Amino acid sequence: MNREDFPILKTDLIYFDNAATTLKPKCVVDKMMEYYLNYPANIHRGDYEISLKASEEYEDARNVVASFLHAKPKEIVFTSGTTDGMNQIVFGFMEDYLEEGDEVLLTKSEHASNMIPWFELKKKKKIKITYLPLNENHELELESVEKTISDQTKVISIAAITNVVGDVRPIKEIGKIAKEKNILFVVDGAQSVPHSKTNVEEDNIDFLVFSAHKMLGGTGLGVLYGKEHLLEALRPLSYGGGMNQSFDSDGMVEYKSIPTRLEAGTPPIAEVIGLKEAILYLEKIGMDNIRKKELELKKYLVEKLEENDKIVLYNKTSESGILAFNIDGVFSQDTAIYLDHYHICVRAGNHCAKVLKDEINIKNTCRVSLYFYNTKEEIDRLVEVISHCDELYNIVL
Repeated sequence: MNREDFPILKTDLIYFDNAATTLKPKCVVDKMMEYYLNYPANIHRGDYEISLKASEEYEDARNVVASFLHAKPKEIVFTSGTTDGMNQIVFGFMEDYLEEGDEVLLTKSEHASNMIPWFELKKKKKIKITYLPLNENHELELESVEKTISDQTKVISIAAITNVVGDVRPIKEIGKIAKEKNILFVVDGAQSVPHSKTNVEEDNIDFLVFSAHKMLGGTGLGVLYGKEHLLEALRPLSYGGGMNQSFDSDGMVEYKSIPTRLEAGTPPIAEVIGLKEAILYLEKIGMDNIRKKELELKKYLVEKLEENDKIVLYNKTSESGILAFNIDGVFSQDTAIYLDHYHICVRAGNHCAKVLKDEINIKNTCRVSLYFYNTKEEIDRLVEVISHCDELYNIVL
């Protein structure tokens, strides 16, 4: 699907590391280059044509992101990535909002971006962190959320889709419960926004974060969505140019309104403009079509790998394009190096989910993460190469 739009796929490369970052279609790269070549000015500062053009493109991108999420433009803040967005939520809002003894619900399959900031806040504020139990397939069920919520629960902070076992959470149902119980609902959308429809209003999401580079865009750019009244209360973590209205030598500062107040300094302008193009590209394909293709490929991948009794699969039932596996008795990094010899790219290690080992009882895995431009033929090649894994150490060593 649309493989002709990705020049690198004209080589013999097989790219199965889309959960880490995706490939970039030519139209996105061209759009970013258009900025650099034709109107490479700073935004919101210059009273001349190319600066006004850059500003217009930048704010139009905000409008496109807002429409994509079913949000208001003023609820969209451009950040440096998912990690930056989570830090802004935790230290710019939650640090003032939460009190000692308040409870935050996480799971042990969360990415570091949605765990370490909470750990640090726990040290500062003495909040309580409770882990939602997962089922035998390492998935989060709605019943688990309902049973774990207590009178002290003030925040639920989870990924919509996890980055190792690909667990697709019942976000809409959890959001409804959170709203009914006056619990703030924070969603890590790094693995969900690029792959399926997102509606922050219908899902009662209070804060959402995701990264552009995981959805065909450039690196160093993320999006923080927050409900308008919550963003109004979010304290900026960066102060300086662009986010102030005026300041005087006596220390009096007047800040701009949201979202500009939360975007200090010169932003990644080309990347923001490129994200707009990436979203328009995804919408043209259709998010439902993307999800359908990924699930079709995942089913095929599982069926093929199950034919090899040396393969251990850790999440074959999860309804996403992510599959964690190991070759029995082989260290995951050795498997990845072996596959790279045949120009097959997979991820190996703990995937920044270092607490997940408590759930799946193993520290490191190989991960295949699919996107719409992958094919069954590529999967066949992966399976064929793995079938010859007896020669693995001859190649690795």
